[in-house]
Order: sequence, then structure tokens, then C-alpha cells
Amino acid sequence: MAVVGGGIAGLAAAWELVAGDRGAPDGGGPDGGGPVPEVVVFEADDRLGGKLRSETIGDRRVDVAADAFLARRPEATGLCDELGLTDRLVPVGASGASIWARRRLRPMPEGLNLGVPTRWWPLARSGILGPAESARVLADLVVPRLGTSRAFGDQTVGEIVGSRLGRPVVERLADPLIGGINAGSVDRLSAATTFPVLIAAAHQSGSLMRRLGAALAAAATSGPGPGTPVFWSLADSTASLVDALVEALTARGVVFRPGTPVDAVDRTGGRPGHPAGWALSLGPPGTAGSAAGPPERPEFDGVILAAPAPRAAVLLAPHAPDAAELLNSIRYASVAVVTLTLAEGSVGAPLRGTGFLVPRTSPVDGRPALITGCTFLSRKWPHLARPGQELIRASVGRFGDDRFTSLGDGELVTAVLGELSALLDIRGEPLDAVVTRWDEAFPQYEVGHLIRVGYIEEHLAALPTMAVAGAALRGVGIPACIGSGRAAARRVLASLSSPSPSPSPSPPGP
Repeated sequence: MAVVGGGIAGLAAAWELVAGDRGAPDGGGPDGGGPVPEVVVFEADDRLGGKLRSETIGDRRVDVAADAFLARRPEATGLCDELGLTDRLVPVGASGASIWARRRLRPMPEGLNLGVPTRWWPLARSGILGPAESARVLADLVVPRLGTSRAFGDQTVGEIVGSRLGRPVVERLADPLIGGINAGSVDRLSAATTFPVLIAAAHQSGSLMRRLGAALAAAATSGPGPGTPVFWSLADSTASLVDALVEALTARGVVFRPGTPVDAVDRTGGRPGHPAGWALSLGPPGTAGSAAGPPERPEFDGVILAAPAPRAAVLLAPHAPDAAELLNSIRYASVAVVTLTLAEGSVGAPLRGTGFLVPRTSPVDGRPALITGCTFLSRKWPHLARPGQELIRASVGRFGDDRFTSLGDGELVTAVLGELSALLDIRGEPLDAVVTRWDEAFPQYEVGHLIRVGYIEEHLAALPTMAVAGAALRGVGIPACIGSGRAAARRVLASLSSPSPSPSPSPPGP
């Protein structure tokens, strides 16, 4: 079995192939029965982990990409349990966050459901909206609205929230939170994909806020229980999940080929009673293409494409051109993070909660903000705290805003520090600065995305021993990517365990 892509989705697929749902502690095959498949993971980059990565800053291992995963989704916590990492889970050490709105950092109001308010008074009291803007939101509670039973399609998050609560709520709350998670704009993002509860609530009678409040309460009662953190990380960094997974996979015989791009995937003849297999044309290690001479062409019974959508589309095009075209139509946003170590006394403003978000419509020093948000890392994760220091991280970039790409690392640090100084009263130079760039990192779930994914899966049904996985499909978070990889692996395993007709003989020549 071949897995193309060594990010968390690809690694999770490999784990499913050799361990099954129960983790196969006895070393047996999937679900504890049968031989363990031979699995090779190919990764074009020279490192595994994809968008999970950490850097050593001082004496700390610090995440420079995703630094947490949702507790209420079981895929990541379940994998941690299978790997024996449960006792290394650490919760967020601070609560609350702020929004830069109306020329001040203002605490986010209580009762938000993914950036959309469910209670009027905390929102009005926060000062994020002006009096007239708050009155516009109040209309959702006092003006009756009838639902509809007609069939309805997808809509953008911004369209729904703006029509019911007004554009200021879209721009100062929904877009910074939902858009921030996806590095996109809620005026383009699909509600059905990014916030399905919202689109369901919008088509029911009554108040949108009350409907979302009821959904929030229901999620709280059906979740892991009171007192359970919303997010988890690992004591050695969230990226250490990759290290533990690679170690466990290696112990089960999985072979890793980092720095080895896959140039093409070709069909091979199947054995009697088995589906046709696949031959991978490999580029030489450390390159993006083939050198002179015949490429290496190992053969496998099944292939899981866990590469970004554009690369998966290239490999898929000869076999499922319609699915490849749909994959290639998914657009991506590039981002960067700037991690700063500051002397404790150099920050004049109080650092409240875990950090703050900056709406694209809220200027800083009279100019459109470059930063999209800031995390107080040493407050959010107490194990990162050091005496006399503040560790913070600023994010830049989103779909439609790639200004940061024209700046060198030093220029980007200067620009980010200038904006943070205006917001947090930072004086002096940072003790350390690390810039990490993530090109084409966030797939954009635009309106109709789930229909697109459905068609991709429908076209792939004709290729039962090939599957696709990753953030481009049904979720950008760590749990969603783990679930995507494991589901793809189960699909290929099921196809290989089901007898198939022998290949038909070729017709005689003329």
C-alpha cells in the first residue's frame, strides 16, 4: 500500500492501514486480524508532518502552525489514546480573547457560537458595536421571522449573518473568527461546510440568535462533559503528535520516503480475483521532477493520495479527469506566522486571555492591518512560560491579502512588530524572532464545496483501490484531517478485501 503525502492525513491513513480502529496492540493487521499490509509513505518535502511543525525557541519547543486541536471531536483524542499519549495532553491555561474593534481591544462577548452572538446584552455591553448597530441586532429577537420548508442550497456565512444581524456583526465577529480559522472571507465561505448549524438555524422560524444559542447548549450537554477543555495540545507541542505517530508506524514496519516526490501514478494489471494495482513513478530524492534515466517505479495494490488538492489532481487526472478537475478548482490561501520572544517589561498593555483577532475592516495606525491575530503563547500554554519573558505569535495573510509575500523576513518582523506596538504598547526590540511561511496552506471552502466533494467521491468510486484524503475535503482542523485519512484507508482496505472479477482478456487482434 502506498500513501502519497506525509502530513497528518497521510500518517493517519498509514496508521489505519496497519493498526485499524483498535490500534491493534498485538501487532496484528487491521482490526487485529490478518497480516499487516506493507505500507510506504512518500513525501515530497524533506520532513514529515505537513502543516504540523514546531521550532526550538530558546529552550522551548514551540508550534509554528496549528497549536491545538478540538476536544469535542474524537479523531485526535482517540488517536492520542491509541498512541499512549493521553497523559501528555495539556489544556489551554487562559480563557477569553479580544477583538480589535472601534479603535480598542475589546473582550469578546459571552455566548458566541463560532463568532455569531447568541445573547444580545453581552454583545451590546462589549462595545464592539455602536448603539445603532446593537439595535439592529436586537431586531432579530423582537421581530418575528417565519422559517421556510422549501428546498434551499448553500449560502455564504456572511450572507446569512449579514441579513439577520447586520454587516457590523459579520465584519467584527463572524469574519475574524470563522474567516480566521479558514484564512478566508465569510463573504465567500460556504455555511454548509464551515458552519452547518448556521444554515440550518437560518431556515427555521424565530430568532437566529436563539436558535444558535440552543445549538450551543445542546453541544455542551452532548460533549465530553463539564470542565473538559475545548482545546488540547501536547506537553511537547502539538507537532509532537507527528513524532509519536511516526515512531509507532516505524515499529509496525511502515517505510517512510521523505524528499521523494511522486511524479505519476499508473495502472498495472491485476492478479486473478484482485483489482488492478498501481505503479508509482518517483522523482529522485530531494527534487520535484525526474532526472535522466528511468524513474523508480514501485508497484502497490492500493494508493491513498493525501497530498494537497493541486498535486493530487495531477496524479489523478489520467484515471479520473472529472474528479481531478474538481480538485484542481479548490483555491488556497497563503499565510505566515511571526513568533516573538519579548522582555516582560517591554509590553505596556495588559495581556488578557489567549490573544486577540484583528478584523480586516479595523485599521491599525490608520492603515489596513497586516496581522490577522495574535496569540499570547506563554499565557495560553503555561508550559511555554519563562521568567522575564513573553512569548507571542502573530498571524498574517488570508485569501485575497498576500501583502506579506512581498516582504523579506526582516521586513515582515518589522511590520508586524510595528502593528503590535500600536496595539500592545511594545517598547524595544524582541529578544528573538522566528518567521514561518505557509504557502498555499488553507483550502477555501466556497459555496457549493460539499457538492464538489460529493462529485469527487462519486467519480472515485470507479477506482476502489485509490482514495483521496486531506484538508481540501471536509475540514481543515487536525481531527478532520485525521478522520479523512483513516476513512480513505478503510475504503481502500475494504476494496482489497472484497473479491473482484478477473480482468477480461483482451480481444484478439485483427
